[in-house]
Amino acid sequence: MAIEATVQTTIYEAIGGQAAISRLVEAFYHEMDTAPEARQLRALHAADLAETKRVLILYLAQWMGGPNAYLAERGHPRLRARHMGFRIGTAERDAWMLCMVRALTVTVPDDAIRQAILGALAPLADWMRNQPETEAGAAPG
Repeated sequence: MAIEATVQTTIYEAIGGQAAISRLVEAFYHEMDTAPEARQLRALHAADLAETKRVLILYLAQWMGGPNAYLAERGHPRLRARHMGFRIGTAERDAWMLCMVRALTVTVPDDAIRQAILGALAPLADWMRNQPETEAGAAPG
């Protein structure tokens, strides 16, 4: 009788671990700082992004199957509750996703992994919206 072992690799491991997550977050915030489409979203953030980057690195590492450092330090993510103080409508969601798509494109060479990450992030980004839509499809200003 043969015993088959299945080794599952997390996204975190597949993209290169903590170093890859750090590169992804740096690329993401570079896009947020430079993409005209993200100007309004960037304005919601502090001028100094050091702490924001650190927390996003912790979150993404855990979310992608890495260490549970985010949970140990900050507790349950409660993402929507933590972002409720910020106006997040369709434009902000789209800008966030644009920056993430661009950051993933330059930091994750494997298209299948990139698409898997984006496929999981898209509904999460949409769920973060806290502004009602108007009949024309845009959040009211």
